[in-house]
Amino acid sequence: MASTGRERVAAALHLDRADRAPVSAWGHSYEREWSVDELVITTVGIARRCELDFVKLQVRTSCFAETFGAAWRFSGSASLPPVMEQPGGKDAAAWRRIAASEPDRRILAEQVQVMAAVTKELGPETPCLQTVFSPGMVAWFLAGSDLDVLRSLLRAEPDLMAAGLARISETMAWFARESIAAGAAGLFYAINPLADTTTMPPDEYQRILLSFDRSALAGAEGAWFNMLHLCGANVNTSLVEALRPDCVNWSIHDEGNPGLADMRNRHRIAVAGGLHRDRPIRTGSIEEVRREAADAIRQTSGRGHLLTPGCSVSPWPVEREDNIRVLSEVAAP
Repeated sequence: MASTGRERVAAALHLDRADRAPVSAWGHSYEREWSVDELVITTVGIARRCELDFVKLQVRTSCFAETFGAAWRFSGSASLPPVMEQPGGKDAAAWRRIAASEPDRRILAEQVQVMAAVTKELGPETPCLQTVFSPGMVAWFLAGSDLDVLRSLLRAEPDLMAAGLARISETMAWFARESIAAGAAGLFYAINPLADTTTMPPDEYQRILLSFDRSALAGAEGAWFNMLHLCGANVNTSLVEALRPDCVNWSIHDEGNPGLADMRNRHRIAVAGGLHRDRPIRTGSIEEVRREAADAIRQTSGRGHLLTPGCSVSPWPVEREDNIRVLSEVAAP
């Protein structure tokens, strides 16, 4: 008997395999992310057309920074990300405001509405993950996505930044709780770009940011499917042990990163990935996708493995969705 998406995911999280490895992919539909209704329709449509075993909700990438005073606008193009008009956190004065003010949670409440509607449409056999950015990642957005600005603030204003990061982590925990109450199976918890050990060494990350990750993830207590996304090259694998998610997603194609079986076996944790975020899945042929997916499955024998890209496939390749539909076929033993 064929397994459901939920059964496939549950088997993978137990380092096993049901009838096949679960498959999924996610990416931005930039023009649809400004409307609750449009994002619901887009998310459900992709899940059904591509026969996904689970869904990672692709919230508007700027929504977390907007909650703390940043301003972004639609680029006007379906293929381009939002345009920043006001970063919201590039100096100490801005962070004093962030630390002292109540965040505007309206845009996050909209993402909770999306989750509630998507889970209602897809039903319990297609688990849905709510995207949550780490407090450090939100701070990077607020600093205008400028690493030098963020690191300078963290080192020059440690107490002020800690107060601001605490405010952010409280809000992320609230968002996690609300999303799980709305039907999310768990979180897709993204750390970018500070998961790269050449950007922030592990000991510095542990000293400055780890406690805020733990506070944010406290909102997911009781969830059964939490995925940690470590973005970029040279990923800080110590975060896997420190945060103990149910599975971990990263790009095996980026420099200095471990392979699928290495990560799974070393940490005794389910792994999500194996596919490049751009080529071939977004721009290549079905046969190229078949070969890459088959190689990924060979690395793990499909056990403890969720077959996905290592990062967002953006903009979403509507014209190449056959490349995603083929994954379930390749994932079968």
